[in-house]
Amino acid sequence: MTIVLTNDDGIEAPGIAALQAALGTRPTVWVAPDRPLSGCSHQINRGGAIAIEQRSPERYAIGGTPADCTRVALSHLCPEAEFVLSGINAGGNLGSDIYVSGTVAAVREAALLRVPGIAISHYIQRNRVIDWVAATRLAAKVLERLLSEKLPAGAFWNVNLPHLAENDPDPEIVFCPTCTQPLPTDYVVENHQFRYVGEYGQRSRDPGADVDTCFSGKISISQIRLW
Repeated sequence: MTIVLTNDDGIEAPGIAALQAALGTRPTVWVAPDRPLSGCSHQINRGGAIAIEQRSPERYAIGGTPADCTRVALSHLCPEAEFVLSGINAGGNLGSDIYVSGTVAAVREAALLRVPGIAISHYIQRNRVIDWVAATRLAAKVLERLLSEKLPAGAFWNVNLPHLAENDPDPEIVFCPTCTQPLPTDYVVENHQFRYVGEYGQRSRDPGADVDTCFSGKISISQIRLW
């Protein structure tokens, strides 16, 4: 199985290297943005040229969005690919986040093109850094499980890793629905400028859905269906 790796943090981000490490010796082709594009959602190029820079035999930096990367990969660079993986994103993509996330958009585009995919993100607790070695280990466990799961047409997996404390045991994997609650909308207005001040970690959550599951220290896995 040939797997396309992409993300929205850029081809130099540590998360895509961690995703590669989690896959072990499986054949991969990196087709990722040439710069960070977090939060770009499902934006695509509407007709201009998309630059392709080959940085090594199996790694391409793309002058476009994550959804563009998926399109370029599956139509041109790696049409034989059987799976698209996006991540590991530095930050959660839970509940309503999936509509603004470039990480998720990459695999949503793959689903539209009838190729299965998995988006993997890592929730960040405030003022803490990601342990990418631990993230690699957890991602490997998730991939071992999901790569053998049959996805229906028009569906993809959205995975979120919790932020563990040092020496925490590996968390439980939980299949769960996506949360229906909005992101925090607390704000201040200063000098005629509107600014959000709500804390991501204090967001409302549906019991048992992905936000609640991940914030409780477990790995959340949700199947997203487009039709």
